[in-house]
Amino acid sequence: MAVWQALEQRVLTQLAQVNLCRRIGRLSSIQGMVLQATGLDVRLGELVDIRPARGGRVITAEVVGLRSEHTLLMPYGPVDGLSLASEVRARGEAYSVPVGESLLGRILDATCEPLDDLPAPLGLVRMPRFVAPINPLHRSPITTPLVTGVKAVDVFIPLGRGQRIGIFAGSGVGKSTLLGMMSQYAEADVIVIALIGERGREVGDFIRESLGPEGLKKAVIIAAAAEQPAVLRRQAAYTATTIAEWFRAQGKHVLLIMDSITRFALAQREIGLSTGEPMGSRGYTPSVFALLPPLMERAGALNGQGSITGVYTVLVEGDDMNEPVADHMRAILDGHIVLSRSVAARGHWPAIDVLHSISRLAGALRTSEQKTQVERLRSALGSYQNSVDLIELGAYEKGSQPLLDTMIELKPEFDALLQQTPQEHFSSPAAWQSVRQLTQRLAKGVVHAG
Repeated sequence: MAVWQALEQRVLTQLAQVNLCRRIGRLSSIQGMVLQATGLDVRLGELVDIRPARGGRVITAEVVGLRSEHTLLMPYGPVDGLSLASEVRARGEAYSVPVGESLLGRILDATCEPLDDLPAPLGLVRMPRFVAPINPLHRSPITTPLVTGVKAVDVFIPLGRGQRIGIFAGSGVGKSTLLGMMSQYAEADVIVIALIGERGREVGDFIRESLGPEGLKKAVIIAAAAEQPAVLRRQAAYTATTIAEWFRAQGKHVLLIMDSITRFALAQREIGLSTGEPMGSRGYTPSVFALLPPLMERAGALNGQGSITGVYTVLVEGDDMNEPVADHMRAILDGHIVLSRSVAARGHWPAIDVLHSISRLAGALRTSEQKTQVERLRSALGSYQNSVDLIELGAYEKGSQPLLDTMIELKPEFDALLQQTPQEHFSSPAAWQSVRQLTQRLAKGVVHAG
């Protein structure tokens, strides 16, 4: 009797798991990259397979909207060959991200398919791309610096393990070069890089020239180039973040680089407008600003696990630091690094404007001596910048301001502290030794000038 009861319970359990919803429908509309289907009972985010009526390649699409009896789909590839007779078959599942150690050293697309002409990674498990928010009490305090190997960053805008920071830059000011330096020299166990909306040539150039073979060994690269559908460009951000979360759960300290979060926002704007969302400032839809904070909050350091330090690049349109995405990102990140076109025009690389850049966790990451030294250097540099027009015009009278007199004399040494070629790697002790020496020279010069 007990055997029959156990068998009955097993059958009932299996029947409860059977999906009796409608799983097959037909396309009812094809407009650009948005497809409408009828006859389906699916969930938002679920995947479907579209089979052309006359045969051909099956196209994967994602459910991006639900409208009474219509299901809105965005395909993962070209829609050539589709017709209103095409069959749509629901998979009954949303996209999940394959994760595991074998991803290291690989270059993959937004769905983790290889781009490097190597066999598919083995031994992977799958994780959902969307996760529950992290309990704030499960986060670890951020007190350990993440040394990037870039002097200007480590001294003036220090990063901590688990911090989230933005690199705000226009075009042509050395953003990719700076990211390459951080990728090569950062003291992280694993580096996960999401290249979103980049030109195909730039993806290859970044891997070959900025990252290099050594940097690739401990990296995972997720690339969704500019020609990819918006749904895949958006997906690349979630894939990279999920992979970083898996390595964090293994106790690793991960550096997550996302280039760029602006193109993630543009992809979501394209999806939102295509599905009928209203336009807001500069055409951005409400969903863009609803998705950004949860994505950023997935980075951080967790109790009993490792950490994810997030570096997100923000493309400032027309060098406008107050455009909607840039303004929103400044509010939700733990700091920002500003790359300046005027600094770059002087041949100063990396073109970091240290006076307009800030790390909100700098106080917890520096010693009291380091705080004093950096404050003195910032003050001196600020004094020089306030008077730079007078100095360049020759209208400044030497002797009127002892600090400025000394700063003019030491300006080449300040520039040397802030400049660095991509081939140079500076350890933290070496960088702080340079700061100490410059601070001492500055103090002596002010006393002498006074």
